[in-house]
Amino acid sequence: MSNVIISPSILSADFANLERDIKLVEDAGADWIHVDVMDGHFVPNITIGVPVVKSIKKIAKIPLDVHLMIENPEKYIKPFADAGADILTFHYEAVQDVKSVIDLIKSFNVKAGVSIKPKTSPDEVLEYLKYLDLLLVMTVEPGFGGQSFMGDCAEKIPVIKRHAPENLIIQVDGGINAETAKICTNYGANSLVAGNYIYKSDNIKSAIQSLR
Repeated sequence: MSNVIISPSILSADFANLERDIKLVEDAGADWIHVDVMDGHFVPNITIGVPVVKSIKKIAKIPLDVHLMIENPEKYIKPFADAGADILTFHYEAVQDVKSVIDLIKSFNVKAGVSIKPKTSPDEVLEYLKYLDLLLVMTVEPGFGGQSFMGDCAEKIPVIKRHAPENLIIQVDGGINAETAKICTNYGANSLVAGNYIYKSDNIKSAIQSLR
C-alpha cells in the first residue's frame, strides 16, 4: 500500500530546532505534520498550543494534522483553525455533542477528525463516520510518547472500515513502527502517525518508507 499518509509526530522532534526537524521529515517524504496538543487535563501532559501552530504554519510546506487531546475542544477550534491547522482531530470522549463540533470545524474549511481512546468501542462513533474526514484510532493511551503498541486496539480498524465511506481516512497513532504499521495497514488503516520511530531513527527517509 503506497497511498498511506505518513504523519510524523513532532512530539518526538527537538523543540529547540522545530524548523529543522519539520524540514527533515518534509524532505524525507512525510505527507503531513502531526501536532499533539495536550492540556494537562484531558491527558496528564502539557505540550504546545495555538502560538506554536501559528509559527509552524509559516515554515511547513505540508498540511498540519492537529490532534487536540484537550477538554472542551470546541472552545479552541477557531483559534487553531485561524492559526493554520489543516486537519483538526478532537477526542470523542471530550465532548457532549460530537456532531456540532464536527460542523464547527468544517465551518472553517478545515478537515474534521475524531479520535477514540483504547477503551472506547468503535461502535460509539460509527454514526459519525459519514460526516468525518478522518477517524483516529489510538493504539496507546493518549498523553505520552514512546509507549508500546496495543494490538487489540488495532482490531477496531476493520470494524470502522466496514462502516466507513470510501474516502474516510483511518489513522492510527501509538507505538507505530515497521512491524505495527503492517498490522494496521493490513486491517485497513491508510494513515499512520509515528514519532520516536521516525525521529529517533538513523535514516528518517528509510523509516518513513518502511511505514508505507
